Amino acid sequence: MSVSQPPTLSELKSHPVVSSEEWLEARRRLLEKERQVTRLNDELSTERRKLPWTKVDKTYVFETTLGRQTLAELFGGRSQLIIYHFMFGPGWKEGCDGCSFLSDHFDGANLHLAHHDVTLLAVSRAPLAEFLPFKKRMGWKFKWVSSHDSDFNFDFHASADPERQSKALYNYEEIDAADSGGEHHGISVFFKDSDGAIYHTYSCYARGVDSLCTTHNFLDLTPKGRNERSTMDWVKLHDQYESEEDTSGCRCGK
Repeated sequence: MSVSQPPTLSELKSHPVVSSEEWLEARRRLLEKERQVTRLNDELSTERRKLPWTKVDKTYVFETTLGRQTLAELFGGRSQLIIYHFMFGPGWKEGCDGCSFLSDHFDGANLHLAHHDVTLLAVSRAPLAEFLPFKKRMGWKFKWVSSHDSDFNFDFHASADPERQSKALYNYEEIDAADSGGEHHGISVFFKDSDGAIYHTYSCYARGVDSLCTTHNFLDLTPKGRNERSTMDWVKLHDQYESEEDTSGCRCGK
């Protein structure tokens, strides 16, 4: 995944400095491009909502802190469900840094989503007991469930197992299951109608979930931008930064 390279110190020091009038003219030119992107994003969202759906006929059961629950029960009485595929495989001691980074944003969103007919939660393939201590350590409140005893992660292309498949699909491209790393991050969205039928409406993976990370949106406003050489190479678990200046690398997929 490509990212724009951060400016060098030399580039920052030699950055153009102009009068207020010249700055305003340049800013207005950029504003028109921003408006174009906003309109394109609106069009994209409309097209996303027009995607055809597939009916979910298979019964999926998850391990939760409330006991075993079906996919229908995960909706929590709402009609829309967003599931984040969190990379935490069986036997892992910690979650993926990148998934943890994104998940740091969930509790704030849930203050509002729950009041707009949307349930947002995370699912991982590890047994519940293996990631609950990590959730407590991170201080997260969002619901996090285990698909350990079901095919959910495999059916929605968030896990690959070379012992059960030679090829896997990730981000809509076929990959070798043996080279896939096992666990992947992504988002799957579902709708439940008044009769209880469940439909899969959307899934995205890789940088497709980037727009949900508001930290990136803040960084994109700054002179240094995301200031990374590769995607999220600076991210750590939020309790592992040595100081506010710590910018060492990501350990995703450990």
